[in-house]
Amino acid sequence: MGIEKIFQILVPKQKNFFILFEKSAENLVQSAELLKKLMSTNDQSERETLVVKIKELETTGDNIAHQIYEELNTTFITPFDRDDIHELASAIDDVVDMIDSASQKVKLYKPKSYMDEFLSIADLILDASKEIKCAVEGLRNLKKSNNCITACIKINEIENKADIIYHYAISQLFEKEPDAIELIKKKAIIEALERATDRAEDTSDIIKTIIIKSA
Repeated sequence: MGIEKIFQILVPKQKNFFILFEKSAENLVQSAELLKKLMSTNDQSERETLVVKIKELETTGDNIAHQIYEELNTTFITPFDRDDIHELASAIDDVVDMIDSASQKVKLYKPKSYMDEFLSIADLILDASKEIKCAVEGLRNLKKSNNCITACIKINEIENKADIIYHYAISQLFEKEPDAIELIKKKAIIEALERATDRAEDTSDIIKTIIIKSA
């Protein structure tokens, strides 16, 4: 078999990575949208339904990540560094995992009330997820990486905002929450939400690494 024929067989498989990454990013956005709804509703039945749906998307994200790992094992030529592909797949999945973690804590701990900061950070998680989706879509053409870079900058700014809200929420908890058990519950939820923005920033850092290596 000639070298040209070999490349014809191998190169098209690179497209699979982009397709899978875009599916993973879309799954993340859907998870974040459900999280925002979860933090917005007072209806217990709706909350339970949303938690189940988020768990389903978390499972979907795991499956997409495994598909990417399988592609790595069967593809000789990849669109960018193999380690970066693995790390990016894991990072996007980690954001969804933290969204699921926050929703599970809401389900299990059943706080008597929601802090305003729950919704504020959920809003930021959704914003960061949309920027991750934008950046991932830009990976198809790294020669025109301006959109990727802009999205990554926005993600970093979002994470900084989330940090400020998180620290304020913690200070308010210790200052104003008289019920120690409620304090523990709400602190666990706000920490899970904040970690989701941390994982989003990790994803941004990996994408920036990919862009730098391709320059």
